[in-house]
Amino acid sequence: MGLSVWRPLNTDQASRPGYCINTSSTFTTGGMVLQQRTPLLPRQKSFIPPQIPNPFIHEIDLTLTDKIRMILCGLFILPFRIVLFLTVLITAWLTAFIVTSCVPKDSAEPMKGWRRNVAKNVLSGLGRLLFFSMGFHVRVIGKPASAAEAPIFVVAPHSSFFDGIAVITSGMPSTVSRAENMAVPIFGSILRALQPVLVSRVDPESRRNTINEITKRATSGGEWPQVLLFPEGTCTNRSCLISFKPGAFLPLVAVQPIILRYPNTLDTVTWTWQGYTVPKLLFMTVCQVCTNVEVEFLPVYVPSEEEKKDYFLYANNVRGVMARSLGMPVTDHTYEDCRLMLTARDLTLPMEAGLVEFTKISRKLNLKWDNFQEQLKKYASIADLSKGGRIGIEEFANHLKLPVSDVLKELFALFDRDRDGTIDFREYVIGIAILCTPANSEDTIQMAFKLFDIDGDGSITEKEFSSLLRSSLGVPDLDVSKLFQDMDADESGKLSYEEFKNFFHNHPEYAKLFTTYLDHQKYYLHVLQQEEEEAKNLEPFIAGNQDVNSSTEESDKKED
Repeated sequence: MGLSVWRPLNTDQASRPGYCINTSSTFTTGGMVLQQRTPLLPRQKSFIPPQIPNPFIHEIDLTLTDKIRMILCGLFILPFRIVLFLTVLITAWLTAFIVTSCVPKDSAEPMKGWRRNVAKNVLSGLGRLLFFSMGFHVRVIGKPASAAEAPIFVVAPHSSFFDGIAVITSGMPSTVSRAENMAVPIFGSILRALQPVLVSRVDPESRRNTINEITKRATSGGEWPQVLLFPEGTCTNRSCLISFKPGAFLPLVAVQPIILRYPNTLDTVTWTWQGYTVPKLLFMTVCQVCTNVEVEFLPVYVPSEEEKKDYFLYANNVRGVMARSLGMPVTDHTYEDCRLMLTARDLTLPMEAGLVEFTKISRKLNLKWDNFQEQLKKYASIADLSKGGRIGIEEFANHLKLPVSDVLKELFALFDRDRDGTIDFREYVIGIAILCTPANSEDTIQMAFKLFDIDGDGSITEKEFSSLLRSSLGVPDLDVSKLFQDMDADESGKLSYEEFKNFFHNHPEYAKLFTTYLDHQKYYLHVLQQEEEEAKNLEPFIAGNQDVNSSTEESDKKED
């Protein structure tokens, strides 16, 4: 009795946010065609793609009017600006030279008395004049806190080399700078007058020493100048606030947030990883009639007891305050995303292919930088440039050296989190970590090896291998010779357990493909059991109908 007991999934459940359900494919087994049921997988909110997919790109669309305006400014205004700029710069250098005279270059003591007053007041005034010479109109909202109120300033969003205006308007506090910058003519002397916290690229202990120095100055009780930091650690296009580095929050002291805005019709100040170079941006900016910038000092933020126990929470809460004031979203991109963008470019992928929100994904999945680099290289070998550096179902099948089948489509759907028909690098990393790596256990590999080893002789022949794959994928003419050769490391014509296991470890997608097949088998058995149970339940009803029919026939005969 062929009773079909499969029922469609509840439509309310299928449309519920946070779940991935694929009900479009079918599964053929044992002569039956069943609608394939993809397991419900919770889609954690923390893995939802960011509102701003790429905060590291900035393009300028210059109109004919813009170009004419810049030409005119370059001809009639730029010469005066250059003269004023050089005059102010030389004056600032002479002032800094006087301030730092007779002070050892490696001095570990803070400047006091007239030296600090000159550095704070005179250099600050010259700095404002320097920005004026470049055509900037600076508007300050609020006022900077004293060292006793907030030893540390945090500035965001960081989008330009012009963001140094925050240093000038906040009273010339110390900044974090590379040690190499101290050797730059003129600018090095001015920087030295601010007594920056120096970072060395060649010193492996530099990061720890920098944090210790920031903590020492922040807890000095006002002996040292305040410290100003850009916690994002890299430049963005000001479309969002990316992850804050914890350095500014490790001292666990009060901070004053400073937010920057550039309310201009034409944005020539934003400097990102994908966009114009520094010389071009500088030239376009000084050739504007006026460039507006707003520096707003927000109220001092004092950490709570809970935030003092978790500096990441402290950093995120400060970022939230600044984001709300700016009216912009937050994402978990970070400087490491920029490094992945450069790696993607070197692998001939679009630069944005490397964006994954490194901070979030690395913490949630416990992945290190090397894991991301390794996965990106593998991803680049699969992705199709014609699809924007993404993986389609065809590329996915070619990578696994298997035909497109229902089982493969289901595995692909589990990777394709946004259901757009392609897999980007972010989805690929999450899929490998969440779906494939857990399935790639010793027990799974042993079970798979035993199933393929049909005769139980401790090795798998190509015939055994192809027989099970053809059955599981529902492809009777499947050619697996190339896949088998890749697995057969010693070219013996048979797969040992070690060869089988090493291949699974290097290609975790196959482990998930195998467990998906086992899920299908369990589902098929479940359907058969339900059919048998319903058949048994229907037997009394059918028997009763037969008795009724027999009684009716007998009564009809008697009447006749």
